[in-house]
Amino acid sequence: MNLKPYRHALALPGVRSLLLVSSLARIPLTATSVVLTLYVVTDLGQTYAAAGVVGATMTIGMAIGQPLLGRLIDRRGLRPALLLATIGGAVFWGTTRFMPYPVLVGTALLGGILALPLSSVVRQSIAALVPEGERRQAYALDSMTTELSFMVGPSLAVLLVTTGSARATMAMVGGGLVLAGLALIALNPPVRGHDEPAVASDRRLSRRDWLTPRLIGVMAIGAASTLVLAGADISIIAALQDANQVAWTGVVLALWSAASLVGGFSYGAMAQPPSLLRLALLLGLCTIPVGLASGQWWLLALALLPSGLMCAPTLTASANAVSRLVPAVVRGEAMGLYGSALTVGLALGAPFAGAVIDRSGPGWGFAAIGTLGTLVALTVLAGQLRQARRAGGTSVVPASPDPATPLASDQAA
Repeated sequence: MNLKPYRHALALPGVRSLLLVSSLARIPLTATSVVLTLYVVTDLGQTYAAAGVVGATMTIGMAIGQPLLGRLIDRRGLRPALLLATIGGAVFWGTTRFMPYPVLVGTALLGGILALPLSSVVRQSIAALVPEGERRQAYALDSMTTELSFMVGPSLAVLLVTTGSARATMAMVGGGLVLAGLALIALNPPVRGHDEPAVASDRRLSRRDWLTPRLIGVMAIGAASTLVLAGADISIIAALQDANQVAWTGVVLALWSAASLVGGFSYGAMAQPPSLLRLALLLGLCTIPVGLASGQWWLLALALLPSGLMCAPTLTASANAVSRLVPAVVRGEAMGLYGSALTVGLALGAPFAGAVIDRSGPGWGFAAIGTLGTLVALTVLAGQLRQARRAGGTSVVPASPDPATPLASDQAA
């Protein structure tokens, strides 16, 4: 395994500081869903379904807001968008704990629209800081640090709520998000390369010029991947509850996350990495049979390892593909749309798997989300091959991190 590309990527000016700040900033960001849920249930006395409405409303807001903030970055630069999101976050989180439930549902939409676009900004900055040939390693590092933040943030939030209160924890999460915004404003990472314009020119590109079928396919794969991950998350909890082994949930999730870290690290170090479509297909196919091992927690953990190894590589490859497929002047909006696709997948995965679990059991939850993820990848593959035949070629134009790993090829078929 060649680690030299990682050293090259980390040696580039601005990359280490960007990854460090983003890793710390993601900790309060990953805690928001858990804190809101616990606040609605414990402090407002509502049901988990009511808490889900708040979470869904905020998710819709985020899906709307990320492309809008991305366009603002393209047109006015990074700091105005970050300042707007930071102020909006301070107002939302500073007042949320005083709101009755009906008001909270309405303001959650605005809170989502003005949520700090951290992941989109980081992906855009990596594209500006890192040459195209080394972005795979940089995006792999970003995926791994994101995984670590998700391992810390929600657990820390639960600990603070159980040892203190949901209201106090919400104040701390809000303060953390404000500090994260201020840190990014101070860091001001570049969103354009040295040879790219600082902001978009007065002549706007039409979306038809850059929102191509290939780019839509990449975003569909990204959405399908997060749908599989979110659905697997709730299926794991349901399987352990069905086996009366809920106490092992944290261990199983930690092992799954560790597999994702290993997969992301290995993917970045490979000389000839698999294509994006291969990764997406493997993620879906490896998830389908997981439910067969749901009788014991350790069997479930082992069964999750193959799909875990595919998590970070799939998201790394899709983010890198987006950075390669769009002009620099619309990269902010494109990364925002990509972020919205991931958000939609996360929002749909849990309720879809939950509905299947309620009707058929936890094992079928894994099978359903894995099958759906596989079908999306096969649909994108069919579309890419159709385009290739129309173009008179046998392979699809590369849309993956490296020329050697196209989005789809005749071999991938």
